[in-house]
Parts: sequence; structure tokens; C-alpha cells
Amino acid sequence: MGAVALRPYQQEALDSIFTRWAEGQRRLLLCLPTGCGKTIVFAKAIERLVRNGMRVLVLAHRSELLAQAADKLDKATGLKCAVEKAEETCVGSWFRVVVGSVQTLCREKRLAQFDAHYFDAIIIDEAHHCLSDSYQTVLAHFPDALVLGVTATPDRGDMRNLGEYFDALAYEYTITKAIREGYLCPIKAQTIPLTLDIRGVATQSGDFAAGQLGSALDPYLEGIAQEMAGICRGRRTVVFLPLVATSQKMQDILNAHGLRTAEVNGESRDRAETLAAFARGEYDVLCNSMLLTEGWDCPEVDCVVVLRATKVRSLYCQMVGRGTRLAPGKDHLLLLDFLWNTEKHELCRPACLICESPEVAAKMTENLEALAEEEDGQLAIDLEEAEAQAKEDVVAAREEALAKALEEMKKRKRKLVDPLQFEMSIQAEDLSGYVPSFGWEAGPPTDKQRASLEKLGIFPDEIENAGKAQMMLDRLSKRRADGLTTPKQIRFLEGRGFTHVGTWPFDSAKKLIDRIAANGWRVPGTIDPRTYTPEPVQTGIDFPF
Repeated sequence: MGAVALRPYQQEALDSIFTRWAEGQRRLLLCLPTGCGKTIVFAKAIERLVRNGMRVLVLAHRSELLAQAADKLDKATGLKCAVEKAEETCVGSWFRVVVGSVQTLCREKRLAQFDAHYFDAIIIDEAHHCLSDSYQTVLAHFPDALVLGVTATPDRGDMRNLGEYFDALAYEYTITKAIREGYLCPIKAQTIPLTLDIRGVATQSGDFAAGQLGSALDPYLEGIAQEMAGICRGRRTVVFLPLVATSQKMQDILNAHGLRTAEVNGESRDRAETLAAFARGEYDVLCNSMLLTEGWDCPEVDCVVVLRATKVRSLYCQMVGRGTRLAPGKDHLLLLDFLWNTEKHELCRPACLICESPEVAAKMTENLEALAEEEDGQLAIDLEEAEAQAKEDVVAAREEALAKALEEMKKRKRKLVDPLQFEMSIQAEDLSGYVPSFGWEAGPPTDKQRASLEKLGIFPDEIENAGKAQMMLDRLSKRRADGLTTPKQIRFLEGRGFTHVGTWPFDSAKKLIDRIAANGWRVPGTIDPRTYTPEPVQTGIDFPF
């Protein structure tokens, strides 16, 4: 048992899960991008639970996910599973692990067979589905069980929703970090200046209505196929479409353009053989209507075309994730991005994959569209490079806005520092772009947090939630330990025209303030605040200011 070696981030995730459980946080969420081995992590968690004498349920909504979990558990740990699905049952089995279908278990008679304490822990695969009634019925039946939900990285909106059930985020590994550390392949986006008009498509259950989306897409399939014929030749491409009928129509059009194309859907009798043939390279393109978003892996996929417009980032990540795995001879994934004309601004685009800040994502999308028009869609841009440029653009725009805001702040009589000024001065994008995720984080700051912030020089009324307040306090504590400027130093010096004071050492700021004080609280004529660079000093740290 336990022969599979974990990658460093997988070991960190596993350790964090058991640490959080030991601390009393019973319902945890684990976020790992597609292709980063989430099944291995929860298999190892199950192994440890079983060694402690616990019985574990792995809960999922599709047969492929249950089979994948059982297979990975066997290979990674040697543990065998009982099955609770359709006619199969785990009742009477001596196996300590059960893989169960949520559709089966949520039935009243089926669930009644199990005592409330039958399972000590529950693993939810593809946990973004867990807020549905079927999952909640099963989870409520085992109220004392430890719970671990596993999902690809959701957006912050999803995270807030999941926070209604989960107590905490145990661990998150981002797609950007996975690419940088060599566990996923780089992604290049090629934006094609073919505008697809979906302004008339309605929203249903929080996303674009698939039926209307399919109808809206039909007039563009020929133009899309023409673009793909020139770009996708020699690649292993997967196309996601909104409807089976649209997927089948696209298959015929692509075949007519000389691309060897297959199509799979839930009713395909030869689905397994078709997927195997695609993996062997017998087809160039595989069309599907959302069938392959979960439970299917083909590392050789090096091109993804998302023609199922979505507002759900977790779904978008799953589609693109079909092509992010490493494979011999594959140096990047090409993501074809068509211009979507829509009034629904939540539409997911390539920037959504790696940009945590909506502001940076919007700027990156704007930049990619401009390049597409300039290069006539012939240029593939590395997403990390595009994000870096977008961040620079956003920072420049923020600095311009901050300069104006600082002028207003100078007129204020208050002695405390506006959080915005502090965040911008220390260049803390994570603070300025913070969105609360779980329970307590979204509530208002506590009286203790407000008092602490005020004592440290931050105006607390501008901080809307407890999560942001705690993050600010943690950052202030770390800055104090690192010997960096205080909020009051920042306000004083930036109020006199100095810039980026948040990046200065505390002692350098103190030395300059002492000079200004000695000069009657006026900036010495030999100093230009706009170009001033602080001199490093070696004195001990004191915080009187």
C-alpha cells in the first residue's frame, strides 16, 4: 500500500486537510486544477482514514467518476471498494471504502438502510455539484461525518456559494502555479476575429440556455470550420458544443473541410472505441456536447475549442483542462478563442483561467481582442505573458487613479489611513482584489478587528468584511516583522508627494520624516518627492510614528 509518491503540492494539500480536520473544521474544500491529480490526493486521504479504522464514502454523480476513483484508489493504495449504485450495494460488504452514486443514495428507501454513523468520512468528487438537493439529502443523513469536497478551481462567486456548506478551503493550487512548476503545459490563446452574436440567448439556471445557444451558433459553424481547417491540422483537437445536434452538425462540416472528425454523446454505442481511436490518433478532431468535461483524460489533446459559451468558470476550466496535461512532444495547449458578442459580461474567456482579479481579466481580454484585430487572428499569445502585460496596464491605471484619490485624501482631516491608499502604496493586488469565500469572511469586521486596525493606523470604516480585515491585520503584522513602513508613515509622506512609500524600509521613512520635522515640517528644498529614492539605514527598529 502507498507506493505512489506524491508531488510536493499534493503532500501539502494532504497535510493541510488533516490539520484542518484536527482543528475542528469538519467540512473542507480542496481545489486543484484539472490534470493535477485530485483523485490521488483524496485516495491518499482515504488510505489514512482507513488506517485509523474509519469507513469512507466517495460520492459522485457519474459512473465514470466512480470507476475512476475506485481504479485510482486501488493503484495508489491497494484499497478495494464496494459499490452503492443501481442494483449493486455495499450492505454486508467488509470493504472500508464505498464508491456511491448520489442519484442512488438520495432515494429515501436506499438511504434508510444506513445508520447516521455508518460513514465516518465522505469524499465528494466534483464538489461544485454538492449544493444540489440530491447531494444535500445524502450529506444531511450523515451529519457527523468528516467531509472533503474536491473540485477544479472555481471562481470566487462559486466559492462564496460553496461556503454555504463548507467550513474552509483546505488547500488551493492554481493553474498558473501548476504551469510554472512544470506539472501542466503552457497555454496559448489564439483569438479569432470572427464575431459570434449571442446577445439574444437567455440565461437559465445561472448560465446560457443551451438550446438557444445551439440555435444562435448554427449560422457560424461553417466560418468556424474554415478557421479550424487552417489552424487545427496536425493537432489533436477537442471541440465543446452546446447541443448534441450542434455537435453532430459540426462533425459533418469539419469532415467536409478535410479534418478527420468524430463525435461522441451520451447515446453513442461505440463511445469507448471512438475515444480510444481518437487517443491513437485516428481522428484529428473530437466533437462533443459537454460529455467530456469530467471523467475523461487524453493527455495528447493539444488544441481546445470552446463553442459552448458559459458564465461558469469551473465549467470553463474543466473544458480547457482536457488539454492541459503533459504529453511527449507537446510543448503547449492551443486554445482557440472566438469573439463573442454578448451583453452578458460574465462570459468566460481565456483570461478567466489565470486572472484572479476581474479587473486584470477584463484588461487581458481587451488586449487579446486588440491583438486579434491587429494580427487578423494569426497570433497565438502565451497566457502568462498576456496576464503579466494586463497586470502592468492595470497597475498603471490604478496609479493614475490613486494620484487623483490621494489629492482628495490630502483634504481629509482624519488621522487614519484609507485602506485604498495603503493597498496601492504597498502594491498589494491580493488585498485590493480580495473577495470573501467562506462564512465568517463575508460578515462585517468584528469590534476587535476594527479596534486593532484603528490602533495600527488604518481607517476601519472602509473595510467591508471580516475576511478583508483579517487579511489586512496579517499583512500589517508581517510588515512590522519585516521592518517596512507603517500606514501612518505612508499617509504622511505620500501626502507630501512621495511615491510608493509602502515599499520603503521603516527606518528610511523615519529618517526622512525626522528631516522634514527638523525643517519645520516642510520638505527640504534639496529633495524632489517625485523622484526621491530612500537611503538604506542600519539603525534598530522602533515604531514611535
